[in-house]
Amino acid sequence: MIKVGIVGGTGYTGVELLRLLATHPQVQLMSVTSRKEDGTPIADMYPSLRGRVKLAFSSPENAHLEDCDVVFFATPHGVAMAQAPALLAAGVKVIDLAADFRLQDTAVFEKWYKMPHSCPDLLKESVYGLPELNRATIKSARIVGNPGCYPTTIQLGLAPLLKAGVIDASNLIADCKSGVSGAGRKAEIAMLFSEASDNFKAYGVSGHRHLPETVEQLSKLTDDKVGLLFTPHLVPMIRGMHSTIYARLTQTIDNTALQALFEDAYKDEPFVDVMPFGAHPETRSTRASNMLRIALHRPNDGDTVVVLVVQDNLVKGSSGQAVQCMNLMFGLEETTGLMHVPVMP
Repeated sequence: MIKVGIVGGTGYTGVELLRLLATHPQVQLMSVTSRKEDGTPIADMYPSLRGRVKLAFSSPENAHLEDCDVVFFATPHGVAMAQAPALLAAGVKVIDLAADFRLQDTAVFEKWYKMPHSCPDLLKESVYGLPELNRATIKSARIVGNPGCYPTTIQLGLAPLLKAGVIDASNLIADCKSGVSGAGRKAEIAMLFSEASDNFKAYGVSGHRHLPETVEQLSKLTDDKVGLLFTPHLVPMIRGMHSTIYARLTQTIDNTALQALFEDAYKDEPFVDVMPFGAHPETRSTRASNMLRIALHRPNDGDTVVVLVVQDNLVKGSSGQAVQCMNLMFGLEETTGLMHVPVMP
C-alpha cells in the first residue's frame, strides 16, 4: 500500500484528491493537513466522505508527513517548495498541484508568481506531470509539478499537430472557458453566486499565469518558435472546462489524415477520447471523471483547424491527473482508481 499525505485538504483540489484516493485500492491515507481545521474530522467538513475517510485534519507540525511514501500539495503557490527539501531528504516523493515545480526558468516563475523560488536545485530535477507527453520521466521522478488545467487542454489539443509539423506554431489561439471551481474554495466577491451566476466574462486577457507554462511545454514539441494567444473566461458552472483552439495549416492535408494524426497519437491513451471528426464534445460528458475529449473541425475546408477540448478542471485538470502521476511513480497501472464514469446529467 502507498502511504499518502495531503497538505492542504480543505480546498476543492484537496477534497477531490480525497474522493479519488479514498477508494483507490493501493492507497492508505495517513494524514491531511490544515492549521485552521486541526482536529476536525474530515467527514464533518465534507459529508460526502462519511464512511470513506475517518481521519481528522492535523496541523502540519503533527502530520508526520515524513512517514509517507508520497505527499500531495493542494496548496497555494510557494508552500510546496518550502517543504519539499525536507520531505525528499526523508525519501518521500512530492506531487505539487500548484506552480512551484512547473516552470524551469526561475526568472519567469518569479515574474508571474511574484515570489522568489526557494529551491532552484530541486526544480531542475522536477518533472512536468502530463502523462500523455512525459510518461517515461514521470515514472522515475521524485518531484512532479502537476500541470495547470488550461495548459492540459491546450497541450493535448495541439501536440499531434505540432509534432507533425503541419501548423504555423507562431500563430496559435486558445479561447478557453472554465467553471468557478477553478478559482479555488475561497471567499471572493467575484465568485459569489450572485456575481458569477447568469454572467460570462473574460479575464487575464493581457497575461495569465498559465501562458508561460503552456508555451514552455509546447516549445518542446516543435523546432519552430511558439506564439500563443490565450484568453480564459469564467462561465457560470461549477465544474468543467472547454478550450477552443485555432491553428493555421501550413501543409496540404485532408480531413481523414488530420483525424488520423490524433487517433494515432492517442490510440493507447486511457484518458484521451478522440471523437469523430466534426463532433461537439460537451463539458458534462467528462464531469467528475479523468477523461479528456477532443474533436476536430475545419470550417469551409479552409486552412484553419479548430480543436475542441473538454475536461473536468478538478479531475483531469488537477487532482485526477495528480493521481495518474502517482500511479506511474509507484509502478501501478496508470488507470488504477481513476476509471470513474462521468456523472450525468
